[in-house]
Amino acid sequence: MTKLFSATQVGTLNLTHRVVLAPLTRLRTEAGDVPGDLMVEYYTQRATQGGLLIAEATSVSPMGIAYALAPGIYTDAQVAGWKRVTDAVHAKGASIYLQIWHGGRQAHPGNLDGAQPVAPSAIRGEEKSVIRDGDSIAEVDQVVPRALRLEEIPGVIEEFRRGAERAKAAGFDGVELHGANGYLPDQFLQDGSNHRDDAYGGPIENRTRFMLEVVEALISVWGGNRVAVRISPSGQFGTMSDSNPAATFGYLAEALNRFGLAYLHVIEPRIRGYEDIELNVPAVASKSLRGIFKGPILAAGGFSQDTAEEILAAGDADLVAFGRLFISNPDLPERLRSGAPLNDYDRNTFYGGRGEGYIDYSFLGEVVA
Repeated sequence: MTKLFSATQVGTLNLTHRVVLAPLTRLRTEAGDVPGDLMVEYYTQRATQGGLLIAEATSVSPMGIAYALAPGIYTDAQVAGWKRVTDAVHAKGASIYLQIWHGGRQAHPGNLDGAQPVAPSAIRGEEKSVIRDGDSIAEVDQVVPRALRLEEIPGVIEEFRRGAERAKAAGFDGVELHGANGYLPDQFLQDGSNHRDDAYGGPIENRTRFMLEVVEALISVWGGNRVAVRISPSGQFGTMSDSNPAATFGYLAEALNRFGLAYLHVIEPRIRGYEDIELNVPAVASKSLRGIFKGPILAAGGFSQDTAEEILAAGDADLVAFGRLFISNPDLPERLRSGAPLNDYDRNTFYGGRGEGYIDYSFLGEVVA
């Protein structure tokens, strides 16, 4: 019995193994950004008895859409679509959290009916947005966002709270705040993207305020032990930077202790989006935060079975999330448990399209035509 396949408790969940499906944007919704048959099948394939899935980043607001064809949780139809997913996952004995999300400056007018994206400050990111282009999708440069007015911020936090309510109506077991990868909470947190001089900018205490108030809103719906937070302390995706990431993320991790969260989800610094990178500066990651955050830690970012076992054995994490390997191996926990060969993934089919590269990867024992 390895650590990866030992039981553990996370919040209210009693898990039989520690192989977690990472939240993976795949851009496969139906009209109205509604989860449909393909998404039901995708999540059902990856559900295992006693396992945990984290559903992909899901916008709490039409103003939060960073990528066309990503799901939402702000309409009744979206709730109904997600309910089909959660019912199917639960029928296989698995649990599922919803990652809720607001793109902030990574949104684009092409997805916002022409509206200008909002952010803590009017600073343009240098990533790409994905918009609809007729019957297909296209990558376009981001635009300069509009800085949120102080009086607007409570309304954005309320959108997260309503998203949490709708996630509960959709049958999820909890919610994970996407506070990583340069989306809105991360934009408020890091001083490279937050140049405000009011109560939400400047010193660390002010820059963490938005994320902490969002967490409080989520907990008002779910309670602390069904809420999680994802962060990327050394992440570069989203054109993110901070003058002192160790201090910023250390302060945040300590501040989160008071909530009794289900877990803290930490993206290891060797990943930028889905690409492996090399950092030339000291990294802030699970090992750095273990001595600060008192609850379970879920580590993510380019793990193999061996490195997953290593971080669990060292005590620096309690769970490990797998992304690319879970894309191409719907039965990943069983393959890892048995030492079976792994399917290769195809980066060309990660985003958009229909079933190809989404629900057509083989299971153990299947013969591929």
